[in-house]
Parts: sequence; C-alpha cells; structure tokens
Amino acid sequence: QLQASGGGLVQAGGSLRLSCAASGRTFKDRAMGWFRQAPGKEREFVAAISWLGGSFYYAPSVKGRFSISRDNAKNAGYLQMDDLKPEDTARYFCAAMNRRDWTNDRRDYYYWGQGTLVTVSS
Repeated sequence: QLQASGGGLVQAGGSLRLSCAASGRTFKDRAMGWFRQAPGKEREFVAAISWLGGSFYYAPSVKGRFSISRDNAKNAGYLQMDDLKPEDTARYFCAAMNRRDWTNDRRDYYYWGQGTLVTVSS
C-alpha cells in the first residue's frame, strides 16, 4: 500500500531523496508523514505534510536540512534530505493518516510502508 525507496549509503554532508509510492486509497485525502527508526531505538517522527501540501512540520533535529513534499497526481510523497549526519542513520518509513491534517504522533498513522534504509558514514 505504501512503498518507500531511495535509501542508501552516503557520506556525511551528502544528500538523498526518499520517495513514497502509494495506492490511491491510501493516499487520497490523507496527510502523510515520514518516521525513522535506528537500531535499538523507538520509531520517531521526522516530518509530515497535509493532504493539500499547504501545512507541514519537521522534527527539530531535521528542520532546515530535510524537506517534505508530495505530488497528489502521482500518489507520491518525497523527503529531500540534505547535509546528512551519521545520527540520521535509520530505516525511514512513510505513513498515511485517516485525515487531511497531520500530527506528529505515530499512533495517528493508519497505513505504513516497509521502510528504506539510510546509512550515513562519518
């Protein structure tokens, strides 16, 4: 239903662009978010965007470096990650809510993809 891609190995300071492909029913009229989970840690919020894309929010740790966007015509979401740091290493998940406006609480997200691994070397 949701499939994240675009992860990989990158050096610190580098960039990656993650994509999230969705089916229509898991994307239409739904806010979407990105979360990440590092080994041994809980899944944490990264960024979220409303259905129409006019409202978005970032975790303080990524604000100014990451940019979330979406293309509703393509049922796709994106996470542009710049100035990557070793602490950004994690599996990144895209998720969709059952409403148009975002939250940063993972419990509010109904659909989840399997994630894509991002590794940042120092």
